[in-house]
Amino acid sequence: MMNQSTRREILRGSLALAGLSVLGIPEWALPALAQGETVVPFTDLPENVRWETPPDRRLLDVRTIDGPFTPKDKFATTQHYGHPEVDPATFKLKVSGLVDRPKSISLDELKKMGSTDLVAGFECSGNRGPLQGLCGNGRWTGVPLKTVLDAAGVKAATREFVFFGADHGEEEVEWRTQKYKVDYQFGRSLNREQALSGRPFLAWALNGEPLTRHQGSPLRLIVPGWYGVSNVKWLAQIHLQEETYLGKYQARWYRTFRGEMIDGEMRWNETAISHMQLKSFVARVTRNGSAHKVTGVVLNDGTPIKSVEVKVDEGPWQAATMDPSTKEKYGWKLFTYTWNGATPGAHTIVSRVTDVTGKVQPTEQELESKKSFLEQNSQAPRKVMIS
Repeated sequence: MMNQSTRREILRGSLALAGLSVLGIPEWALPALAQGETVVPFTDLPENVRWETPPDRRLLDVRTIDGPFTPKDKFATTQHYGHPEVDPATFKLKVSGLVDRPKSISLDELKKMGSTDLVAGFECSGNRGPLQGLCGNGRWTGVPLKTVLDAAGVKAATREFVFFGADHGEEEVEWRTQKYKVDYQFGRSLNREQALSGRPFLAWALNGEPLTRHQGSPLRLIVPGWYGVSNVKWLAQIHLQEETYLGKYQARWYRTFRGEMIDGEMRWNETAISHMQLKSFVARVTRNGSAHKVTGVVLNDGTPIKSVEVKVDEGPWQAATMDPSTKEKYGWKLFTYTWNGATPGAHTIVSRVTDVTGKVQPTEQELESKKSFLEQNSQAPRKVMIS
């Protein structure tokens, strides 16, 4: 049976798998617990967790969430071609293709177009339990994409807006029986309606500070309510074209393959990774006296939330309380549930969220026809030991 411990002890122990010095997080910056509150350890964490795999991957330890905004040095990151180093002083954003006025815009010129804030959280489409660590939430500073596109002038023939990052690498592209090795640039696209909606955002700062290299310095795209792959980092060029963009990370790697029963027959379909699917997860369990508090996170595409519920073992679903400070449309929604009468021994805790359209976070069994691990938004049980 595991002993209760303070969060400081948890972070000195199990979190030390990565090491605070590796994460670059000073001990004093770690979230504080309420007086008398202790952390109940999860018993379902793999023993070989690597919270940071330099230089290309960092997981957020969701047990340390203590507010709506993820610190820059804890914000999750993953990418395909490493971390390009782009000098902000010489940076130029190119706007090309079907525009009236092709542009090459410096960071200072972008800032003169206006500066506003956007609160948005997202997860990698491959994020899943039990760690749920490929996610983050922040206050982004920048300018709406539409402002830049209006300055360039969008031609009527434009149907596709392609966003290229500065990150690139050698790829082998196969076409039928032939293969070609090319220097491939990371790219994603939005259609005309999406790009001109006023929602996509060009960000140069996170939580009041310039973007870090991990977060796409000096400029990145944020598509609120969409999975992380759409939020192109190290944004270098926006190219407007008429034809559909079929880049590797648009048309091939980031697809969901699932079956659906239609008129009694199974039909298989592939869909693009775009809007985040409705999801919640339990991030932490703490104890204060005889009461236990369950804290969790809701991620979704901006559709208003109706309710969040928590279930312990095979008991009934119970209403959780939404944190009133996390009401931003595209930001994280935090919730808590007070668990009274916890008995010693092993327990399973799970959450589910429902939005105002009536959509309910599915169980793992309800997603059995989904064959790819992307967009894993099923209810995610967590295991704890009460002493």
